Amino acid sequence: MPEKLHHLLYRQAQKRPEATALVMGSNSMTYGRLDELSNRLANYLVSQGCQPRDRVCLFQPKSLEAVVGMLGVLKAGCIYVPIDTTSPAARISRIVTACAPRFFFLAPKAAGVFDDVIGRHARVAPDDVLSMTAEPIQGRHFESNVALTQIDQVPPARPPQRESVAAHILFTSGSTGTPKGVVITHRNVLCFLEQACRYFGIAVGDRISGHPPLHFDLSTFDIYGSIFAGAELHMVPHEVSLLPPKLAAFIRSSKLQQWFSVPSTLSYMAKFDVVRSGDFPDLKRVLWCGEVLPTPILSYWMERLPHVRFTNLYGPTEATIASSYYTVTECPRDQRVSIPIGSAFEGEELLVLDEDLKPAGEGEIGDLYIRGDGLSPGYFQDEEKTRAAFLPNPSSSDPTDRLYKTGDLARIGDNGFFYFHGRSDSQIKSRGYRIELGEIETALNALPSLREGSVVAVSTEGFENYAIFCAYVPQVGSETTAVQIKKELAEKIPNYMIPSRFKPYGQLPKNANGKIDRRRIKEDFEQDGA
Repeated sequence: MPEKLHHLLYRQAQKRPEATALVMGSNSMTYGRLDELSNRLANYLVSQGCQPRDRVCLFQPKSLEAVVGMLGVLKAGCIYVPIDTTSPAARISRIVTACAPRFFFLAPKAAGVFDDVIGRHARVAPDDVLSMTAEPIQGRHFESNVALTQIDQVPPARPPQRESVAAHILFTSGSTGTPKGVVITHRNVLCFLEQACRYFGIAVGDRISGHPPLHFDLSTFDIYGSIFAGAELHMVPHEVSLLPPKLAAFIRSSKLQQWFSVPSTLSYMAKFDVVRSGDFPDLKRVLWCGEVLPTPILSYWMERLPHVRFTNLYGPTEATIASSYYTVTECPRDQRVSIPIGSAFEGEELLVLDEDLKPAGEGEIGDLYIRGDGLSPGYFQDEEKTRAAFLPNPSSSDPTDRLYKTGDLARIGDNGFFYFHGRSDSQIKSRGYRIELGEIETALNALPSLREGSVVAVSTEGFENYAIFCAYVPQVGSETTAVQIKKELAEKIPNYMIPSRFKPYGQLPKNANGKIDRRRIKEDFEQDGA
């Protein structure tokens, strides 16, 4: 049977059972304890009839218990689905409907939104909800009969090997208003880890940051990269992430050797000038991925931390964490220069193609495609979307050789490196989140107080990367305000998708084809001082 992600934990627990694996605040867990608890949890799931490839939804913020849950699910041969518990119940409900979970793992902080979600579905059996704390949890529409402490009564022996190609499903923004479930396999992650851990030189005992939330694919590298190398994962508490001075203090006190986050976090810290000259003496590597890091922000960090290596990673969720890398060798002198997304990792390939899927000319901007070991099998139970995004490679006779159309534009520079040139569709990256403007518009146009609505994204120099603006036409006789629209949208989409500015129209501008003239709307906002 091919190697699985949890086999990495078996090896570390056998070699170094007393070594620290996880740290969060004043709590920590050794590799031996992590292995034992996840074994018990897997055996419990198997005893309750959990079958290979069953889905388990994790209604849990970042925590030691959440990582136990993820590994326990994998050891049971099942697939975990991390849920963004800050999203509205309506959106989470669509995810739960799509993945049809067999079990739910629940943290007390998520009990409220879980109650709202379950209220939209049939009542779940008490044994199907596992409280990831010492006591069971009860709500209006559910009750949990089992707490994590009761799992200690289950035998700690390794569970039997059970086959599941998929490891987890990550739901991302969907243009139709329904989130898309990206299936990520054990092999996808393992192939990336072998390349990335070797390239970055992550070593036994290194202290690694765990900044992104669990539903964000960057966290996959933090968690499994640490286990792969036998390093310590220091998870950043949510309340620390909100305050730049606390983030800087966290890096210092944890003596981190690797920091990995979206660029907006680095921009946020630079904006508040919390990094001192020669700061973070233990830090060896700063990695970022998910959007463009403004060159002035990179210069700010590099000037203050000359002892640190800075690397830009690129890759969509569908290609598993990252497909390419570029390590910046010297502090940029020209603040207008673009930082490349670099070269593909071994086993991956980036291609810039024209409309006919032919290689774009030298220096020409074209559509960016990815092929190789990191490609997801596709979207969970959605063959139509999978076929649209994952195409047969026209240059290969192998039917399994596929290309993923990223929706990004790129070119190959004279130096052979790839350069990012924005999006070709309505998808953007803001504060590290991938956002389909179509999902926002679907929610907007479902509001009974509006006759018509549209959203546009405008590039900014701020940490958010893009600002989202909303143009709307109220229903006849309606006195709808931006405050009311925001309030109604908050019940349908996450906060990071809610537009920052609103503009009423008598009628939305249209082009010659009768379609909404988004360019005109952008110009209107810009003229208003966007």
